[in-house]
Amino acid sequence: MRRRSFIAGGALVAGVGCAGVAPRAPARVVVIGGGFGGATAARYIRLLSEGHVQVTLVEPQAAFVSCPVSNLVVGGLKTLADITLPYDTLVRRHGVQWLRDSAVAIDVDRRSVQLAGGQRIGYDRLVLSPGVQLMHERIEGLPQAHAEGRVLHAWKAGPETAALHRQLQALPDGGVFAITVPLAPYRCPPGPYERASLVADWLRLHKPRAKVLVLDANDDVVSKPALFKQAWAELHAGRLEYRPQHALAGVDAARGLLRFEVQADVRADVLNVLPPMRAGDIAVASGLATVNGRWCPVHWRSFESVHATGVHVLGDAVQAAAQMPKSGHMANNHAKVAAAAIVAELAGLPPPAEPMLTNTCYSLVSATEAIHVASVHRYDAASQTFNVVLGSGGVSAMRSAQEARLAEAWARNTWADMLG
Repeated sequence: MRRRSFIAGGALVAGVGCAGVAPRAPARVVVIGGGFGGATAARYIRLLSEGHVQVTLVEPQAAFVSCPVSNLVVGGLKTLADITLPYDTLVRRHGVQWLRDSAVAIDVDRRSVQLAGGQRIGYDRLVLSPGVQLMHERIEGLPQAHAEGRVLHAWKAGPETAALHRQLQALPDGGVFAITVPLAPYRCPPGPYERASLVADWLRLHKPRAKVLVLDANDDVVSKPALFKQAWAELHAGRLEYRPQHALAGVDAARGLLRFEVQADVRADVLNVLPPMRAGDIAVASGLATVNGRWCPVHWRSFESVHATGVHVLGDAVQAAAQMPKSGHMANNHAKVAAAAIVAELAGLPPPAEPMLTNTCYSLVSATEAIHVASVHRYDAASQTFNVVLGSGGVSAMRSAQEARLAEAWARNTWADMLG
């Protein structure tokens, strides 16, 4: 077996390649969740083990639908078909076994997973990448309003994304589209501000007397604040209004009313409510989400859960290290580090000593211009966590059309990297 750096999708990750050497015994890895973390992990475990490790992906959806780029569907620039990709290549080219089912329970002692369809499957290693669960119950009136389709979040890409665009189309000219932002941490820090920007840009063309309100529970814009505020002032002045320190307490869908903990009530025609978030249900049910009952702590060198031997947790469900965003790019990188560790350990070797992660988040501020934030994170053995590499990354100097083209390329390359 040889150690090497593995470069894919624009990210350099400390990896392990197996030069035709099988694990010490036949090994089975089960991956729960086919998003940016899970699909990448499934592919890279097969690649790094050169097909010696059997990988089963448990994912109920018929195809992958990308949350990054989904704001362009809300803003009328893309369709759901544009951000939907099949899992077929993982199966045909890489030999991943795909079970279209949901995991409902994990038996850590027996190393098995119970599926909703009744099947129980065993594993030697389990990769858990369940994404987030939106906590509607934290907002009074939201569970029923969401169930009725009157108040949407569209924070999991799919039919709800297209439904929110239809609500935007039905907005009266002169009406108000309100988006609420929960306290960080939440999935995709710049996402709400990108969505507000693209909605404002759509309104400029189609309903010029309408307005976007961004009602943020945080004290300020969470990601790229200077760049977003500059874009809003120069591109969306009078059409987009930002209000910080607006912690949402309840909704009244019939009256189009948002109620806040301290601030005055706000009326709007479209209520796009992003509630607080936590790790996906399977992580909570399995007792792995112990940080405030919401997020999963892990050993950073391998992403193995601190609570369950042989279970590796990835992506948005993880209690993040300092300055580590919950993003699709980061989940993709989590997966590569975990895959390298799993393949090494199954072969009786230690995981890479100093894995690295990269992150890039592009955000469109109009139909033609974008901005970005980037960072590099290195594992530090002394502190046993990832730290941002000093001088790495940063933000765009300015918004530009070139950045918008790079955002499109990032999506294509990352989708290819994870789905193969």
